[in-house]
Amino acid sequence: MNTIQANTSSDFLALDGRHHQMFIDGRWTDSVTGEVFASRNPATGEVLATVPRGSAADIDLAVAAARRAFDGPWSRFRPAERQRLLLTIADLFDKYWDDLSLCDTLDMGKPISRARADRGRVTGMLRYYAGLATTLDGRTIDSSLPGEYLSYTRKEPVGVVGAIIPWNAPIAASVWKIGPALATGCTIVLKPSEEAPLSALLIARIMDEAGVPAGVVNVVTGNGPEAGAPLAEHDGVDKIAFTGSTTTGQSILRARQAT
Repeated sequence: MNTIQANTSSDFLALDGRHHQMFIDGRWTDSVTGEVFASRNPATGEVLATVPRGSAADIDLAVAAARRAFDGPWSRFRPAERQRLLLTIADLFDKYWDDLSLCDTLDMGKPISRARADRGRVTGMLRYYAGLATTLDGRTIDSSLPGEYLSYTRKEPVGVVGAIIPWNAPIAASVWKIGPALATGCTIVLKPSEEAPLSALLIARIMDEAGVPAGVVNVVTGNGPEAGAPLAEHDGVDKIAFTGSTTTGQSILRARQAT
């Protein structure tokens, strides 16, 4: 029986039990409480890494950072600039795909052949969203009112997006959330599953290397009740993007209705 090992000679993929911080406002940080939890290889039970156990206080910091970025430098990025940034991110996914796919396999159990085969699909999605960045526009409408009026529609970014993803496809699910947010000029707070948080943290490293401005993409690790629920309920979040179970989706909908 062959054993898949992480390439711990690279700092990019260091799944040898060491601690990995989460990513808020362009900085690597531990949780406000200092608490951590272990992410384990489901095939062996081996501890791959420890990560911060984020809470409502960390969600507050991440949402505040996303709001500052949305209102500040990110709002000045033109569509073509967002497009170039997404294409750079796609190129970095290609560069680091061996590490990313191995991380998915070790952290959530996907066969390595399947993980590696997802390369074209994931990088293709990023390039697809890059193409959309320059094609989002409104239209002019003939007015039936008397007089001279200009009637038009204009598409604008919704604001801060809270994204919650499941354990079973961390890379693809992260891209499904981050790609459209960046293409449309939104900022994002991503909460990966506590059962497979490591790929999202590798993706945060890619965002940092690509030059994504601080606060545009934030990754908070933690469990559902302590980090996911505060994100879903946060009144500073303009939109929730969720993939997961029906039960959790219903609880998120109730939380948003109460906000």
